[in-house]
Amino acid sequence: MDVFFDTFFNFQFMADHFQYVLDGFWVTIKLSLVGGICALVWGLILAVLRQLPGRALAPVRAVVIGYIDVFRGIPLLLVILLLSSGLATMATQGAIPREIGIPEWFGESDPFWYGVMALTLTYGAYMAEVYRAGIEAVPQGQTEAARSLGMSHGQAMRFVIIPQAVRKVIPPLLNDYIALMKDTALVSVIGLVEAVQAGRDLYSEFYVPSGYTLGAIFFLIVTIPLARVVDWQIKKQQEKFQRGMP
Repeated sequence: MDVFFDTFFNFQFMADHFQYVLDGFWVTIKLSLVGGICALVWGLILAVLRQLPGRALAPVRAVVIGYIDVFRGIPLLLVILLLSSGLATMATQGAIPREIGIPEWFGESDPFWYGVMALTLTYGAYMAEVYRAGIEAVPQGQTEAARSLGMSHGQAMRFVIIPQAVRKVIPPLLNDYIALMKDTALVSVIGLVEAVQAGRDLYSEFYVPSGYTLGAIFFLIVTIPLARVVDWQIKKQQEKFQRGMP
């Protein structure tokens, strides 16, 4: 048992390298926040495009459906590798501007922005389906009432349908954000030093896995409260539904 604790819970080792792992976890937080916000916005755009009415807009709906199917089917790790290698290659060959192919915006490194792009493209597809479920859960009478008041389809979606849909899907969106935060660890494969990579660096130097344990503790400090918020939101919605029942 002493060997187990010395291996995985070496608190002296954690204290000595606390700042290094904390700096890596701060990168994780920034990456998850920027990527999460972009994915939320992109997912809502995709969901709205998928709900466009009329035969003339069927090609748009087909493209959106195809996009969602593709990015839900490709592993995030592969998307990260494709973006990082493809954009960098195109930038060095002059096919696209260097500022786009090797982004270093706002003082962040290009692996950070490749991670943001990959998270946005992949989780935007997942969140689009969550939004779609929320939109379709709004009673059709709400749309008919808005149109009867003279609203266009866009106005009805903006002022009536989407506000109701978003309130319905907050718990699953938070669940997706928790998954997104954990998946930021995959960006370490292209050289970004986040919490997991920090633990890996410490292990490669000292052969002590406690750096990984410290990174896991940081993740739990954030994800467990978020999970309780999801439970609270679900309970709140259930109580509201029960109060509305005859």
